[in-house]
Amino acid sequence: MAELRLIVRIANKDVNGKSTIPKALMELRGISHRMGKMIAKEFEKKTGIKWNSKIGELPEDMDKKLEEIVLNPEKFNIPKWTLNQQKEYDTGKDKHLIMADLQFDLRNTLQRLSKIKSYRGLRLGWGLTVRGQKTKSTHRGKGPAVGVQKKDAKK
Repeated sequence: MAELRLIVRIANKDVNGKSTIPKALMELRGISHRMGKMIAKEFEKKTGIKWNSKIGELPEDMDKKLEEIVLNPEKFNIPKWTLNQQKEYDTGKDKHLIMADLQFDLRNTLQRLSKIKSYRGLRLGWGLTVRGQKTKSTHRGKGPAVGVQKKDAKK
């Protein structure tokens, strides 16, 4: 059995080597607990290594195989409904984005919505709720605190 590596680099991110494979994959932005488990089970099918083993115990050459499944899950029998970009706006294709690509795409989407002045884009720009929530009593902590100053404190 190989020695335990404490830090493993997957998709340009250092993950904790003591964690199980699904738990370590959840440290990557854009991978949820369900997606992490599906990737780990697909990794087990391809390599024969148990899906719930510690990621630090994997041989270093297996890191590339795991990273390939993480970056291209649509090629490895992972269902389309688990991908975070279904029918993407520009291309119409299904894809799964992680880390900086996900943040960049989110920023572009918000800019596009505000540029075309859609209802959702305007509400997002104003910092208000978008999906019909009540705002009379909730969502009050977004701005600076407003209070009454005493006369002594003004002087």
